[in-house]
Amino acid sequence: MRPLAQSETALSIVAPLAVGVAVVLIWELACRIANIPVFLLPKPSDIAGKLANDWPDLLSALGMTLRVALQAFVAAVVIGTVIAFLFVQSRAVEMSLFPYAVLLQVTPIVAIAPLIIILVKNTQVALTVCATVVAIFPIISNTTLGLRSVDPGLINLFRMHRASRWQTLWRLRIPSALPYFFGGLRISSGLALIGSVVAEFVAGTGGRSAGLAYEILQSGFQLDIPRMFAALLLITLAGVALFAAMMGLSRLALGQWHESEIGVET
Repeated sequence: MRPLAQSETALSIVAPLAVGVAVVLIWELACRIANIPVFLLPKPSDIAGKLANDWPDLLSALGMTLRVALQAFVAAVVIGTVIAFLFVQSRAVEMSLFPYAVLLQVTPIVAIAPLIIILVKNTQVALTVCATVVAIFPIISNTTLGLRSVDPGLINLFRMHRASRWQTLWRLRIPSALPYFFGGLRISSGLALIGSVVAEFVAGTGGRSAGLAYEILQSGFQLDIPRMFAALLLITLAGVALFAAMMGLSRLALGQWHESEIGVET
C-alpha cells in the first residue's frame, strides 16, 4: 500500500540519521568529559572545524580521488560486462579465464600495485589500472551469474519459437541479468573508491595530483589528526554517494517492472 511504503521510506531515512546524530553527540561528550587529547581522538567539532578551514585543499584532493575512482569504475563495468558476455557464450572461454579473474580478486592490490606503477609510466593511468583490478570482479561474477540465471522453461519457449542466440540474449538473458548487474554495480562502485585510495597510498603521489590518501598520510606525519579524520569523512561520504547513485540507477531501470524494486504489497 502507498501510505505504508511512504512510511517505510521515511523510517529508512530518519532512523539511520537519528543513530548517526546520537553517536556523534556521545562521541563529542565523551571526548570532552574524558578530556581526550586532540592528537589521540579529535572531537567531531574539531573535525568539522578543520573541514571548514581546509575545505579548498580537501575538496581538490577529493576531486582527484573521485576522478580515479570513476575512471576505474567505468573501465571495470565495460571490461567486466564484455568478459561476462564472453563467458556466457562459451563454456570453454569461461573455464579457461574465470580462474584468472578469481586470481586477480584474491591477490592483495598492495602486492601488485608497485609493479603496475613501475610498468605504467603515467601515474594517473597506473592508479586507474590498480583501482580497476579491485573493482572488476563483482561485475564479472554478478553479470555472468545473472546471464545464466534464466528460467529453463523460458529458454525452452524461446527454442520452440526458433529464436536465435542473439534474440535469446537480447530479449531474455539481459533482462533477467539486470538485477544481478546492478547489484554488481553497487559493490564495484565502492571497491573502485577503495582501490583508488589504496593505489594512492602505494604511489604516494603529491602536488597537484594528490588525492585524499596523500592528505591522510601527510596529516599522520604532521600529527594533524582532525585533518586526517576530515579526509576520512570525505572518503566515507563519497562512498555513500556512489552507493546511493547506484541504488537510484537500479530503481530507475527496474522500478517499473522487476519485483526486486517494486516490492511486495501487503
